[in-house]
Amino acid sequence: MNIYDKKTMGETIKGNEYVGRGIVIGKTEDAKKAAIAYFIMGRSENSRNRVFKEEADSEVVIYPFDESKVEDPSLIIYSPIKKLENKTIVTNGDQTQTIYEFLQEGKCFHRALNTRCFEPDGPNWTPRISGIVYHDGEDFDYQMSILKSGDAEGTVCNRFLFSYKPIAGLGHFIHTYVENGDPIPTFQGEPERVSIPNDIDEFFQDIWENLDENNKISLYVRYIDLATGEEENRLVNKNQ
Repeated sequence: MNIYDKKTMGETIKGNEYVGRGIVIGKTEDAKKAAIAYFIMGRSENSRNRVFKEEADSEVVIYPFDESKVEDPSLIIYSPIKKLENKTIVTNGDQTQTIYEFLQEGKCFHRALNTRCFEPDGPNWTPRISGIVYHDGEDFDYQMSILKSGDAEGTVCNRFLFSYKPIAGLGHFIHTYVENGDPIPTFQGEPERVSIPNDIDEFFQDIWENLDENNKISLYVRYIDLATGEEENRLVNKNQ
């Protein structure tokens, strides 16, 4: 396989029982829009008891679907998407708020994540994955990050940062796990190269229809018009 090849999101995730939580950032084929996607999956009743909801100021928040069934809210309830001026943050945990607060203080994405670590859920030690889009009014840059354990005991956190100049039709996909397992194997290597179509509904359906039916929970996709800043969003919750 050529290192510059790319697959559709459907081709990348189809048949994989559990990729966990995933972030995609990229640019549409016509170079007119930035694309952001975030999805969650779950194996336990606690993890599956969630829904995405859109809030004011382009924020997305995860809430329990059935509050009476919440066992531990600390790792499942958070804002995966939050916006500050021309910056859109997307993460799989409460590090969204850490990044937001650092940006408010004029500090950077990378510096914020240096204060965080993987999730304390041994033996899985779920990685914290994060992304940010910097929209300058005409184009954008983006960064992605993964914080993961350096050993099976969770004694050290390794931090990886990836910085990208957008290419038309190309996105990068990072997810928490390689596949299902016990413990669940952590994502390895660089974010995967995937194609980004012009049509938000095509992209949205390609992801949702190919996530494992038993374990998928919610998906949110946002396209940002680079000329106008206008946002187009799609959201689906299995629990609704």
